[in-house]
Amino acid sequence: MSESKTLPFNAEVRQLLDLVIHSLYSEREVFLRELISNASDALDKARVVALQEQDFVAAAGEPRIDIRVDSVNRTITLSDNGVGLTHAEAIDSLGTIARSGTKAFAEALKEQKHNLIGQFGVGFYAAFMVADRVEVRSQSGHSDSPGVIWTCDGTTEYTISQGERGDRGTDVILHLREDSEEFLDEARLKEIVKRYSEFVGYPIFVGEDQANEPKALWTRSPSEVDDEEYNTFYGQISGDFMPPATHLHWSADAPIQYKALLYVPSAAPHDMNHADGRRDIKLYARRVLIDDAAAFLMPDYLRFIRGVVDTEDLQLNVSRELVQQTATVDKLRSQLTSKVLRHLQSIAKKDAEAYTGIWEAFGGVIKEGLHNVSSSKDKERLITLARFNSTRSDDASGQVSLAQYVEAMSEDQDTIYYLVGTDHAAVSRSPHLEAFKRKGIEVLLSWDTVDEWAFPSIETFQDKKLVSISRGEVDLGDDDTTTPDVSEDLAGWIGTILEGEVSSVRTSNRLTNSASVLVDDQFGVSNNMQRIMRQLNQALPAAQRILEINPSHALVRTLDQLHKDDRKSEAEPLAWLLLDQARLVEGEVRDPVGLVQRLQVLSTLAAQALGVSPQAAPHPEPAAEPAAEPAADAATEAADEAPVVIDGEVLDASGAQLSE
Repeated sequence: MSESKTLPFNAEVRQLLDLVIHSLYSEREVFLRELISNASDALDKARVVALQEQDFVAAAGEPRIDIRVDSVNRTITLSDNGVGLTHAEAIDSLGTIARSGTKAFAEALKEQKHNLIGQFGVGFYAAFMVADRVEVRSQSGHSDSPGVIWTCDGTTEYTISQGERGDRGTDVILHLREDSEEFLDEARLKEIVKRYSEFVGYPIFVGEDQANEPKALWTRSPSEVDDEEYNTFYGQISGDFMPPATHLHWSADAPIQYKALLYVPSAAPHDMNHADGRRDIKLYARRVLIDDAAAFLMPDYLRFIRGVVDTEDLQLNVSRELVQQTATVDKLRSQLTSKVLRHLQSIAKKDAEAYTGIWEAFGGVIKEGLHNVSSSKDKERLITLARFNSTRSDDASGQVSLAQYVEAMSEDQDTIYYLVGTDHAAVSRSPHLEAFKRKGIEVLLSWDTVDEWAFPSIETFQDKKLVSISRGEVDLGDDDTTTPDVSEDLAGWIGTILEGEVSSVRTSNRLTNSASVLVDDQFGVSNNMQRIMRQLNQALPAAQRILEINPSHALVRTLDQLHKDDRKSEAEPLAWLLLDQARLVEGEVRDPVGLVQRLQVLSTLAAQALGVSPQAAPHPEPAAEPAAEPAADAATEAADEAPVVIDGEVLDASGAQLSE
């Protein structure tokens, strides 16, 4: 057949061709990836057919792909010495979009394992994003098949004729459009090869230079790769100048065939906690880059993982740029996640110092999984990985696991206690800890925001319930200390004064040194959680808390005495001062003017008890009108002759002791 024949595309194909050219791909440069993938397929097919057909024509030289630029004629030619096309195959594969010779070939050999990259015939037509005419010259390896020339301008028809190429293989010649001059630069083409096709299994030459490395590091056996090679590759794919903390390299054949090389960085990436931060796991399908930031391969709590995953079983959409969310993808994600968690467990067990560094960098992110993880096995692994500060150490550097906490518990302790606050200073000096420290009971301490969700998500560990010491009542068993008697109605009376500010007032068994503390309701939203939600602009309805008072404290005993003596003008400011103190410990000052006035009342009482006479200021200013609170000078008048209680002693106005 020497004459050429022009054949039309049907209506559906014309519509699809327009879609491929104008809408299917996000970047024009991927045309080269698609053509290289097709050429790689042709080389794979030739290797298999040569084993099956004795008269199959041998290639001229070693299998390879060549890319040549002709700046004068504005063409790019991509050549391979693969299987080639017959006349019928050219019409069937090139003349019918979405009918792929690769796909049919893969189906015919589905019982065997072959790395065929192409899955859809549309990839070839990506060439029309940069070319206004494409010419294909091909010579089949079948000895009785003449050469074929296929030409198309990307519109409604194509032309096919007989022609001579010479050797077995295919040339794809792209006549570039005026807006595609950048692709006449060999350096630009090498860059594209490096990005998308670096690890295709055949040499790719751009001009005289080989532009790829056919042997991908992750396809090699781990025993063949040394630490320097691993670290160099990590720097190449991550842009991180520091060596990774650790890596894991493995392959799997069932239920999904894939290879993976993953890294844990030594420091947190700067954008790790940004919603649009980069997730550097590169996804390859048979060594062709599909996605260089495949976040869907890892749960968000492992978003710091970097590396490469290359699978044989991935189902792609028609443009290869999106991965179909199938059961295969879910299984792959599950396997990758479990493998990473098991690797971290191994490090934690074998090298505590190395794991401490990893936890300090990524512990806050890993703990997110305790609340979000769906797999019960992965949750168990996360629990064993979790580390927390505790009262065992005086500084913020000492951390323990839940297993270490339980191991150190006394035999009669059946609860794991924890406290979450705003920072290390706040939680380590919190009044909630006082009784626990006196009894030598360890408490886990945290100032990580995520732990407001993490601790409740754990619930129990080794049959020990996790309990927040800032919630509800605390039962630490019988206490051998003596609690001074205070009026039975003192707590209720204080509650009446503070009505609207607290839900109730009760005496405390968790305080030993402080006068008061605010406690969250057992089943309500914690104060720390409300603080966090306010920071996120998601304020929750304000929840009133419980004020616990320490009946052994001098301020409470003084207040009780004033209450018994019906000295309301002095007692009420001190009742408010108990709430002020509890709020101050948490870093909250709601009414600074009122707080100063109440401190003046306390100062006046102390001065009277010590026999110190108040002196008028040189330039007295009128006292501010307090809101629902007595003025300080009224308390001074009422306290002139009345005894007061200071540090457990009843004193008269001169400071002399009246009674024990």
